[in-house]
Formats: sequence, C-alpha cells, structure tokens
Amino acid sequence: MKTTVPTLQEIVTTLSPAEVLDRAKTFFARHIGIYAAFLEREGPSHATFRGQGGEELIIGTASAPDGTRVTGSTYLFDAQVARFFATLPTKAQVDPAERTGASAA
Repeated sequence: MKTTVPTLQEIVTTLSPAEVLDRAKTFFARHIGIYAAFLEREGPSHATFRGQGGEELIIGTASAPDGTRVTGSTYLFDAQVARFFATLPTKAQVDPAERTGASAA
C-alpha cells in the first residue's frame, strides 16, 4: 500500500501572525460537512485543526522580511489550505506599484 505524502504550502502575507491565526480559526470552522476542521490546539505561532476522519491540518507562522511567512501542512485538506491562503493579503496586493517596478517620486 502506498502512503500519501503530506502537502506543505507556504505564503508570505502582510498580516501579523495573530491575525493569520484568527483568520484561520474562522475560515476552517465555517466550512460545513466534510471540509470543516475544528481547532484542536494553538500557540502564539501555530494552530492545529482536526477534520473529517481525524484529518490533521496545521497552520504555522514565522516572521519574514516582508511580513509573516505562513505554512500549511495536511494530508487531505490541501485544497482548503490553498483557498485559505488565497484570502490572505500579500505585499503585491497591497502595493501594486512595487510589483511593476514603479515608484513614487
């Protein structure tokens, strides 16, 4: 039997670690049915959730030069982690002028 390799996803956001974790708790708890995941444990830099069939989902945060690095790890909820990451603002979303190389003079 082949085992599944866990999915690890990462993004850098302009939010603080506390804001990311608050959003994660709201995001994963609001899903109905098999995609809901409920907070199991938390700390200042991470939150662990349990979903359908005991599936574990972990969101971790760390300081980064451009904001907060957010890592998501799971075996089955990779699409939900990607959807959560899509809700987080990134530096490119906050300052489109920097993305194109334009600057205010």
